[in-house]
Amino acid sequence: MDRNNRARNNVPQTNRRRFLKGGAAVAGLAAGAVQSAKAVPPESELKVKGTTKELIAYGERSRFVKSIRTPVAERDSPDAFGLMFHVNTPLADLVGSITPSSLHYLATHRGSFIPEIDPQQHRLMIHGMVDRPLIFTMDELKRFPSVTRVHFLECIGNRAKPTHKTVTETHGMTSNSEWTGVLLSTLLKECGVQNGATWIVTEGAEEIKGASSVPLGKAMDDCLIAWGMNGEPIRPQQGFPLRIIVPGFEGIFQTKYLRRIKVVDRYYMTYNDYGHINPDPKTTALGNQMGPKSVITYPSGEQQLSGPGAYEISGLAWSGAGAIRNVEVSTDGGKNWKQAELRTPAFRMAHVRFALPWRWDGKECVILSRCTDELGTIQPSRAQAAAYFNKPLTPDFRVPGADNTIQSWRIMSNGSVRNEFA
Repeated sequence: MDRNNRARNNVPQTNRRRFLKGGAAVAGLAAGAVQSAKAVPPESELKVKGTTKELIAYGERSRFVKSIRTPVAERDSPDAFGLMFHVNTPLADLVGSITPSSLHYLATHRGSFIPEIDPQQHRLMIHGMVDRPLIFTMDELKRFPSVTRVHFLECIGNRAKPTHKTVTETHGMTSNSEWTGVLLSTLLKECGVQNGATWIVTEGAEEIKGASSVPLGKAMDDCLIAWGMNGEPIRPQQGFPLRIIVPGFEGIFQTKYLRRIKVVDRYYMTYNDYGHINPDPKTTALGNQMGPKSVITYPSGEQQLSGPGAYEISGLAWSGAGAIRNVEVSTDGGKNWKQAELRTPAFRMAHVRFALPWRWDGKECVILSRCTDELGTIQPSRAQAAAYFNKPLTPDFRVPGADNTIQSWRIMSNGSVRNEFA
């Protein structure tokens, strides 16, 4: 009986040894195959390289992600005096339509430093032609009904030049974010706008008190007093703790560090920045509106195609007049156009991602995109813009105001891509 029990007990042990021995051999072969294919990452990449309180508190991106902002090609930032000038968003590196807060383009600050403002001490005053001049704390502003909306910002200097090489240089002064705050119309109604008021003037807390005039109709329509950006408080470089978002208008109207709004009965020629003062109130509002505009971000300048075959042409489109309804792409220099697909929601005054599957035959070609917004306005070519302004189409031709002309990229037979400024 004992011998039988020992025999029965030995069977699984023997089978187990046999299985383990065979399994080890198979595992060894598999490991050898994997190692020979170099599919296993180095051990150093499999280990957490330290865990700090900072990483737990806020996190960081992978060290393999290299996307960074870069100063505009025309001027260093910081400059010789240590002041910041315009800094571009790396459009070619982005996916989707939302710009990460850390990569949002920066515009020149009015002064030598970024204000450091304690939100508990910050105040927003609304006065002028109102029944009840009011001063709001941040806590009081947040007690009003809030809204969250996606809108682009764009500097009026965002324009391609023959010397530009990449899409970051040609179009990098635009970004798209999710903004959270209270509608300006809610606050103006709380103050009671008086009859005869037609404009507002906004002022920030920077050293040089730049101010911007916005039509009252726009202020009552969709302007947003924002304290949130992409799910967190607005960053200091973007106006913490409060800024105004004027959807569709050029960037200089999006006053940062907002502290005062005055309701007035006329257009004020305020100091904004050189080249932004407009003496004609009848045309200033429409002239400050951006788009419709689009640009292909892949393939784009200084990128490299690996050879003939299947690719996806991708880019961004936006309009200051509303939502993008249609984007077309040409791969033969504008002779023929194909409908692109909108890959993200087409919000009003916001970037939308478009894409078109494409098979490259390896021959030199020129690719470009054009968009149409909800008003039916079509993005023009440089030739059309020159004809409209009755100017000769030369490399020196500069579109007055906002430049929303079509951007072309030339793909060479070796797969390299360059700016085709035409």
